Amino acid sequence: MSSKFKNNTIGWSFVLVATFFIVLFYFYPMVQAFILSFKSGMGNNLEFVGVDNYTRLFNDPTFIAALKNTFIYLIFQVPIMIVLALIFSVLLNDPKLKLKGFFRTAIFLPAVTSLVAYSIIFKYLFGQDGIINQFLLNISLISEPIQWLTDPLLAKVTIIIAITWRWTGYNMIFYLSGLQNIDQSIYEAAKMDGANAFQVFTKITVPALKPIILFTSITSTIGTLQLFDEIMNITKGGPGNATVSISQYIYNLSFKYTPDFGYAAAVSFVIVILIVIFSALQFKTAGDRN
Repeated sequence: MSSKFKNNTIGWSFVLVATFFIVLFYFYPMVQAFILSFKSGMGNNLEFVGVDNYTRLFNDPTFIAALKNTFIYLIFQVPIMIVLALIFSVLLNDPKLKLKGFFRTAIFLPAVTSLVAYSIIFKYLFGQDGIINQFLLNISLISEPIQWLTDPLLAKVTIIIAITWRWTGYNMIFYLSGLQNIDQSIYEAAKMDGANAFQVFTKITVPALKPIILFTSITSTIGTLQLFDEIMNITKGGPGNATVSISQYIYNLSFKYTPDFGYAAAVSFVIVILIVIFSALQFKTAGDRN
């Protein structure tokens, strides 16, 4: 047996094992879920209903509310988070800045906290008697507690603040790693030519980080479309359905209401479709043909 054949055999063995488990635990459940989306019923009493589950989506007020809420989170939270992450990464990449390690760790730390734990903390922070209201009352900025969790608009704002707090540092790490690969002589040449900080940021830093920005925007979009933990633990989708997301609605269909796994599967494939659409739009906007 030649050395080349042996190396190829070993290499393909690793690839095939990985591929087998990916197919078994990822693609097979996906196909089964797609088949399930054409059925209705409970337990073993499932019957084929065709596209009824998908047509039902257009007349389901809760699904429409969940879709609108998810779009609101996506439109506001993702751009804010990406811009903040970019700004923090540039500031913390300054070679003259002292205690860079401390600041980087402090901003990244929320990303490694428990989703449930931090969601519960935010629930108490923004509660009627929470620290936020107590602070605002003490400095006389407000005369009565703000209903952060019971007002439909403010509840969405609270969710957006919570998500931004947790994931900004995570994206910042990607930008910091990208900034390390930019030749500092480019910045020095720009400064010698009279470029100000804003011009350096928009004309050099952002274009150089374009692939990373595209990556983080897509992953952030996917994460926001699958938003569940924060809403479940902070507002439980309330008041009413003012903050319910698509993922929480899928959970409710499966475990809170009368179980309807077929319809829940149909709703889940809406997320798949949205992820494909938004990813394609972002690639198109970025002008990335690959």
